[in-house]
Amino acid sequence: MKRAELAALIQQKQSFLCVGLDTDPNKLPSHLSKDAAGVLAFNKAIIESTLPFTVSYKLNIAFYEAMGTAGWELLEETINMIPRDQAFIIADAKRGDIGNTAARYAEAFFTTFPCHAVTVNPYMGEDSVTPFLGHEGKWAIVLGLTSNKGANDIELLRLENGKFVFEQAIETIAGYGSDQDLMFVVGATQPEYFERIRKVAPNHFLLIPGVGAQGGQLEDLQPLMTQDVGVLVNSSRKIIYASSGEDFAEAARVEAARMQKAMAGMMD
Repeated sequence: MKRAELAALIQQKQSFLCVGLDTDPNKLPSHLSKDAAGVLAFNKAIIESTLPFTVSYKLNIAFYEAMGTAGWELLEETINMIPRDQAFIIADAKRGDIGNTAARYAEAFFTTFPCHAVTVNPYMGEDSVTPFLGHEGKWAIVLGLTSNKGANDIELLRLENGKFVFEQAIETIAGYGSDQDLMFVVGATQPEYFERIRKVAPNHFLLIPGVGAQGGQLEDLQPLMTQDVGVLVNSSRKIIYASSGEDFAEAARVEAARMQKAMAGMMD
């Protein structure tokens, strides 16, 4: 999906919501089996109920590969259930390796599992990022400034030039590709750094986790928005686990619709 197509989808749905399908078998409603079949039924219901209100789905690969062979089959089945022209599909794999290995990861998530984007850990440098670039309609979503406590350990260290590590990383990595095939992950819980981020990446799309269960506020994201919106806001637990009962899909629909309405107001 090219940038213009993603921007058009955002305008069509008046939404920049990304629903995280981080489905834990242990958190499924009691009427569903705690196995791959139960997860698939859950994912199908979530996708069908939220599709009118979301422009993207993000599948955290860990929740699938932990289930072994059945999990990889489940991942493929879930991806194939998502209408590719109606949602931007992200493999949240956080791959970070070099050379031929990175190229094989790109093949895995762009071809074998036909996603539009894959998340990438860039801290091995240029050759851990560039194999994911230059694929038409495909994106690398590179870790920039994350929401977790450990961001203080490396990302928020100061360099001798006065910049933060995350700031230098985003500025450098932005030069590897363009705003047509490269996005950055920016945690919603880090609003004090938003101005710095937009200074070094003024027009790149940003994938923003941390709204909802992690405490990030949707209204704080306005300074990150560009002319074509330029952000995808991920919500996982707050939507997919909005109810633990048989009404889970309806509850997810209500929460997704609530977020979509709020986002439409920010786009006015």
